[in-house]
Amino acid sequence: MSKIYEETKFLMKKYGITANKKLGQNFLIDDNVIEKIVDTSNITNEDLIIEIGPGLGTLTKELLEKAGKVICIELDNRMITILKDRFFMYKNFEIINEDVLKVDLNRIIKENKVSGQIKNVKIVANLPYYITTPIIMKLLEERLDIESITVMIQKEVADRLTEIPGGKNGGAITYTVYYYAEAKELLTVPNNSFIPEPEVESEVIRLELRKKPVIEVTDEVKFFTLIKASFMQRRKTLLNAISNSTLNISKEKIEQILKDLNIDTKVRGETLTIEQFAEIAKKI
Repeated sequence: MSKIYEETKFLMKKYGITANKKLGQNFLIDDNVIEKIVDTSNITNEDLIIEIGPGLGTLTKELLEKAGKVICIELDNRMITILKDRFFMYKNFEIINEDVLKVDLNRIIKENKVSGQIKNVKIVANLPYYITTPIIMKLLEERLDIESITVMIQKEVADRLTEIPGGKNGGAITYTVYYYAEAKELLTVPNNSFIPEPEVESEVIRLELRKKPVIEVTDEVKFFTLIKASFMQRRKTLLNAISNSTLNISKEKIEQILKDLNIDTKVRGETLTIEQFAEIAKKI
């Protein structure tokens, strides 16, 4: 048995903990996965690491040894007690008992960078699977001053996030991620790397934030509304999907735009490149 497995079982017994399914809790017990997450995050003592959903603190322990500071954001009060007990000796440890979707991350990052000791900010986490997408969207859309996001998520979602726009695994979020970051899959994690075992495989991915978006867009709201509309009704052609959307454009006008851009009027949105979506949005 691995060292982390024994440690996890000990903590669960000591504190009378069982995984909370509503919070998507599965405790990681694979030493190799922890090592890979930490190594690929390229952590230095000038980094602030924000860890979302630390749980029992398995990953936290390794992060504290390498980072300048680690801020854990944890919703489950039971975990707060354990984390405080485990890491009270660490001067570079801070904990926020809150839903990450309600936390003002921009303010936290600014306050921690003021001292000058923190040069870079990175997100490292084993994310709760039930709210993976809202968390990723928050981290990207709020344009936080962060360098990278290294997270473990459900493999099916990872395939969408790391796909190239127009690829077979693509979804609306594929275009959003590609717009803001360069994504790659790092490691597939089998079910038996957790207690309790989830029903799905997991994947560690890394998002390197771009200095500026991959393309210039005149109206971001319209651009992303267009993409979302195209994927809301995937079986429909792009022409029908847009004409039934909140963009309020006639079918005839859309048809003309597509013809002007040499795009087949029978095409489906999922096959378009991000550049083609930008061109359509600009014409609209």
